[in-house]
Amino acid sequence: MASLQEAHAQRDELERLNEELTETNAGVMAMYAELTVEHKDVVERFSQEHEFALALQRTFLPTTLPQVPGAELAVRYLPAAATAEIGGDFYEAVTTRHGLLLAVGDVVGHSLQAAMVMGELRHALRAYAAQDHPPHILLQHLDHLLGLHQPGWTATVCIVLVEPGNTRLHIANAGHLPPLLLTPGTAPRYLSEHGPLLGLGLPQPPATAHPVPPGSRLLMISDGLIETRDTILDERLTLMAATAAAGPEEPDALCTELLDTFGTEPEDDIIIFTSRFSPPPHR
Repeated sequence: MASLQEAHAQRDELERLNEELTETNAGVMAMYAELTVEHKDVVERFSQEHEFALALQRTFLPTTLPQVPGAELAVRYLPAAATAEIGGDFYEAVTTRHGLLLAVGDVVGHSLQAAMVMGELRHALRAYAAQDHPPHILLQHLDHLLGLHQPGWTATVCIVLVEPGNTRLHIANAGHLPPLLLTPGTAPRYLSEHGPLLGLGLPQPPATAHPVPPGSRLLMISDGLIETRDTILDERLTLMAATAAAGPEEPDALCTELLDTFGTEPEDDIIIFTSRFSPPPHR
């Protein structure tokens, strides 16, 4: 009799535990369903915000490139992968009284605010360039602008001014990757002029002049093209120089070649800005 009562007690206990387990499972499944819905909402909201940020960022970038006799220009802009935050990369090309001004820059950081700062810098650069300032003074004005209106933000910017006639260029570089000069018959060469980041309130050194033989090409990029977590920057720069030297002469085709080689699944925004120079035709 005692054994029978013990068996009934064990059965009742098992049934009670089973009911509790069933209720617990139901609660867990309900919580999972709720979290799944919330996660889906978060993903959709992030996707919408990311698309909005990309659209806004594109409005800050040039829609056309200037037509300059003897200068062929091409550019590629590729935003980072959809899961990454928006960046502050930008480029500019504008004609001035002293020649063709080219620029590539990158606001340090990834956020919608970084894109807003980028837009402010780019529009300020155009305004200052219209006042015919030399490249290093342009950088100092941008540095002052950041310190005054966007304290705490920093940026890298490389400015190249190509003289009328396309025989000489002047480079001022505030912490950005150096431009690559590809001259017919010689090895590719990085024009490594160095100045401090913008936003630090430090003076910029004067621009350095370099000759531009006919048929020379100039390559300016943002770091997203070659910098990844598991690579060494100097090695990537060397590889890119070799790839560009062996690549197409035509600027647009060279952009495509470099993007296909280095730009798969980018972790950061990519800008590739190429130029080819020759003496303008005589009139």
